[in-house]
Amino acid sequence: MFTESDLKQIAARGITEEQVRQQLEQIAEGFPFLKLEAAASVEKGIVAPDSEEREAYVKAWQDYKDEGHTIVKFVPASGAASRMFKNMFAFVDADYDVPTTDFEKCYFERIRDFAFREELCDKCKQNEGKNIKTLLAEGNYKAIARNMLAAEGLNYGQLPKGLLLFHNYEDGPRTPMEEHLVEAAMYASSNGKANVHFTVSHEHLELFKNKVAEKLEKYANQFGVTYNVSFSEQKPSTDTIAANTDNTPFRNADGSLLFRPGGHGALIENLNEIDADIVFIKNIDNVVPDRLKPATVEWKQVIAGVLVTLQAKAFDYLRLLDSGRYTHEQLEEIIRFVQRDLCCRKTDIKELEDADLVIYLRKKLNRPMRVCGVVKNVGEPGGGPFLTYNQDGTVSLQILESSQIDTANEEYVKMFKNGTHFNPVDLVCATKDYKGNRFNLPDYVDRSTGFISSKSKNGKELKALELPGLWNGAMSDWNTIFVEVPLETFNPVKTVNDLLREQHQ
Repeated sequence: MFTESDLKQIAARGITEEQVRQQLEQIAEGFPFLKLEAAASVEKGIVAPDSEEREAYVKAWQDYKDEGHTIVKFVPASGAASRMFKNMFAFVDADYDVPTTDFEKCYFERIRDFAFREELCDKCKQNEGKNIKTLLAEGNYKAIARNMLAAEGLNYGQLPKGLLLFHNYEDGPRTPMEEHLVEAAMYASSNGKANVHFTVSHEHLELFKNKVAEKLEKYANQFGVTYNVSFSEQKPSTDTIAANTDNTPFRNADGSLLFRPGGHGALIENLNEIDADIVFIKNIDNVVPDRLKPATVEWKQVIAGVLVTLQAKAFDYLRLLDSGRYTHEQLEEIIRFVQRDLCCRKTDIKELEDADLVIYLRKKLNRPMRVCGVVKNVGEPGGGPFLTYNQDGTVSLQILESSQIDTANEEYVKMFKNGTHFNPVDLVCATKDYKGNRFNLPDYVDRSTGFISSKSKNGKELKALELPGLWNGAMSDWNTIFVEVPLETFNPVKTVNDLLREQHQ
């Protein structure tokens, strides 16, 4: 199946031939759907803390930070923002010259409200000899759109989202990268240090580094913190082979094998290299201006407080089990903690002898832990919180995507459609054990939760293998807790016109 040249290409990526063969087998066979018990809800699996509990959790987080732990803000920021401008690319290529769709009309009618307007105006003057106002008066809308998208203009069609101008301030507009630096200082700093890690694509690495270097001193002075900003790229070894529709390897025009990025699940490898006690994970585009940050800051502290409170209890129980000096009543207390607080249930737990019970409890307590903020479902695309069956027969909380659900099962489809909450990617993670050792995170991935998607290259159809998603299957064997957070903490930017929403103005 593979030539000498193929084997060299495979080895150069840090992948083995056996891994590639396994990937092709997975593409041919597909992945099993997950067995669901129920959609998680406030009645079943989602914590909704009242004001008094929120205060206690914020205090728990403040106390934890004061102890000098290492905290990192981890921001997946890979990839170009081209999808954000899909409508405007379509306008540039359209056979009409004036805004016709509602999207196009909105963009041009409110163009002065974008944070990048001044820079765009400068590019228009430079390239067209005219400012935006003149071009609009002349009806030359496409020149404006081209200057936003093209390399000789702002190049927004190819830049990463993290480096676009999102929000206006008196001292100048800010990018999402800057907003994340500000957030890190506000809730994720300890001992005067704020650690931020961006995962970026190779072609944008230098751009990111230069922009951070340009802005860092400003925010360090503003918030009185020392920043430690680091970067990583998605590893070539996490790319997956593409296949033809008959499941044979897809080849490029030059005969070489086609490998594709394995999706955000590949970032579990990057996360695994972060040496921190607590890691916040939040998408690059989910940021708001300073006037709306108080809610974000409060709720980040709440979910972090939930995490460190539950982690402390788990650690105490593990030390008790290690001591060997525990009563049957104490084992029953630990069972209640695992079942009620960590939402992990085993139907035949009462049949276990104490010795087997201790082994089971130790395994369930001694693993990575995450608290995920979830928001009420308002029809946004994305995964949701569920109670699902695991391969060991236990039931636990998981974040699922629609691709993991059997659409032929009417009951499951109903659960997914009628779910009360969805996943905004708002995670706080604990990745060290009770002895201070780092967990090896790839050990906790459910490899059977990847999925196959249909793509095309050069007009040819292909099958792409997506790795288990970072907050789906890649964290499947973690302890998971869901906390309801307000919708106001979720303000993603999926299209350029989302920047015109009140929350981003």
